[in-house]
Amino acid sequence: MLLVGVLFAFSKHRNSMRMASDPNIEFLGESQLFITKANVSKLLIQNQKPVSGQPKEIIDLNELESALISNPMIKKAEVFMSVNGELSADIEQKRPIARVNTNASYYIDDEGSYMPLSSNYTARVPLVTGYIKKNDLKTVFEFAKIVDQDVFLKKHVIEIRQNEDKTIDFKIRKSDFIVHLGSLDMLEKKINNFKAFYQKASKDNILQKYSLVNLKFDKQVICTKT
Repeated sequence: MLLVGVLFAFSKHRNSMRMASDPNIEFLGESQLFITKANVSKLLIQNQKPVSGQPKEIIDLNELESALISNPMIKKAEVFMSVNGELSADIEQKRPIARVNTNASYYIDDEGSYMPLSSNYTARVPLVTGYIKKNDLKTVFEFAKIVDQDVFLKKHVIEIRQNEDKTIDFKIRKSDFIVHLGSLDMLEKKINNFKAFYQKASKDNILQKYSLVNLKFDKQVICTKT
């Protein structure tokens, strides 16, 4: 028993003296461009110093995870350490679906939250213009989410404009006309109406003849010629 106790104490003391390694940082998912491993390493701070080289016993993994998640580029983070002191961090970055381009410029992510621009990469997503407030993104986010999830819309929509009354207009690639969606009521019907109009007008080669396509009414598409 005495021998077991001595070995346990020795093992515990030896383990407490192990130093944390340089962090092994892994990005999960498809979005790996907006924040770098160097950026993440700078967030892994304990006692105002980098975690690498510090005794593993003093490393607070929960605190490190909180520091990572506080970064507006990071959606989820998990930090863990092996018995040998090897520190690892799994990072899932936010994914932008639209870019606000008003007095302030920032992304809206796929959960409707604010996401800053990145100096590392610029996402190819629709621009959002008009009357936008950072603390009130619900309406424009709901439409941007539909655009992101719809193959046709994602290919064609290049700009989403929120009007002062929170109605929505949008513009499509290689066309000059404005599409007035109106409110998000009966949205699926309105989008189907627009797809039918677009296919017919493209086939007849008359898309460039219009300045406004009004989808406000669910049973018809009203077009204004240039």
